[in-house]
This record gives sequence, C-alpha cells and structure tokens, in this order.
Amino acid sequence: MVIYIYLSLRERFHGERGMKIVGINGSPKGEKSQTRRLVMGVLEGARQAGADVTFVDICDLEIKYCRACGKCYAKGECMHDDDFPALYEKMLDSDGIVLGSPVYINTVTAQLKTMLDRMADGVHCQHFTGKYGCAVSTAGGSMAEETAAYMNSALLMLGATTVGTVGVIFGSNPDAIVPAQKKAKELGRKLVNAIKTKWKDPVQVKNQAERKEHMKHLVLANKDIWAHEYEHWKTMGWL
Repeated sequence: MVIYIYLSLRERFHGERGMKIVGINGSPKGEKSQTRRLVMGVLEGARQAGADVTFVDICDLEIKYCRACGKCYAKGECMHDDDFPALYEKMLDSDGIVLGSPVYINTVTAQLKTMLDRMADGVHCQHFTGKYGCAVSTAGGSMAEETAAYMNSALLMLGATTVGTVGVIFGSNPDAIVPAQKKAKELGRKLVNAIKTKWKDPVQVKNQAERKEHMKHLVLANKDIWAHEYEHWKTMGWL
C-alpha cells in the first residue's frame, strides 16, 4: 500500500533502508485529481517492483515563495519557516522522485513551481546526483507531454537521471485516464529497474557533465559569498 505523509506536521519515517521513491502531486484538486491517479499509478508500479513508496500532496503543505535572498547559497539555510525543508529532506533521502502536475497555462501549477523555485541551492550543489526520476501530467486540451518534459528537465538540472514521462490529454474523453494509469505503472517499474541497474543515458550523462562543470565554475567564482556551496563541493571531492 502507499504511505501518505503530511509534512506540515514534520512527520519523520525511520526503518531499514530499502529503495525509496517519493511521488509529489502538484494538483490542487485533492482526491479528485486525475494527476494524482497517475502519480499513484507510478508509485504502485514501483511498489510492485519492490520499492518503498511515499505520496505527497504538495497543496497540503505550506511552501512560501523564494525571496532570492541568497541565504541558502551562503549558509545552507532558508529565511522561511515552512514545510519545504522537511519535503526536501524526504526527496534527498529518496532514490527516485516522481513529479506530477496538471497543465495550467502551458506549464506546471503554481504550487509545484513554488517548490521548484526553492531548489536553487540544490541546482548549484547538484543534490540529486545519482538519483532517478520521472514525471506525469494531465491536460484538458494540450501541452501534457511538454509539461511532463519540463518537470523532467528540472530533475535533470538538479543532477538526476530521468527515465520517461506519461502525459494524457482528456479533451472529451475522461476514460483516457485508464490506459494512462497502465502506462504510469509501467513507468514506475521502469524507474525501479533504472535505479537497480544504475542505468545511464549517454545524452543525459553529457548534459550532466556540462552542467556540473558550469556549476563548479559558478561556485568557485562566488566562493566568498556562497560559502556553504563551496564547502559542499569540497566535501564531495568535486573541486
């Protein structure tokens, strides 16, 4: 069964370390969300393949806007006191990350974008290096695959390797969710297999290497004011 977490309560999970996958739904529609059904489909496929899975409904959380203060770059901390740190800790503790969002004006919802905008330090530090991910999206008329691809690009920017997408356009066919859920379960199994085999995509490997080199120069150029990030890179042995 899927484990539900409500991070606004700062719940913590402990136990034997197995493969962990977290799925994050960016839809504000709660249990009526079609995107939620796809995220759950990915998690169910992953669970059947042996992973421990966690579902997060991001609209239940309090995540404030990034203020571009730079405190995370300098100290590894944030000026806000909200649910983001607990959510981010959960993502950092996971092997795989599933992002889901309906299409709102050609891209992800404001709630999911707000979460992504809080991850600039993660981009600089390439915090998702070695992790895997995928994305799902739903739309009434268009841009479902493009929105899923955008979410995967965000994961890639953070250092993760992505394994695919599921995008479904309903139009006048609400039953389109049924085959999409089947594809979502297949994507979940694919995600687990990629983690188990440490699958690599040559195109993504090249992209990751280029971004890592760019971030290294960026951090070195700002090492006096981005002290936290500079120390992270030294600790990782990347300098």
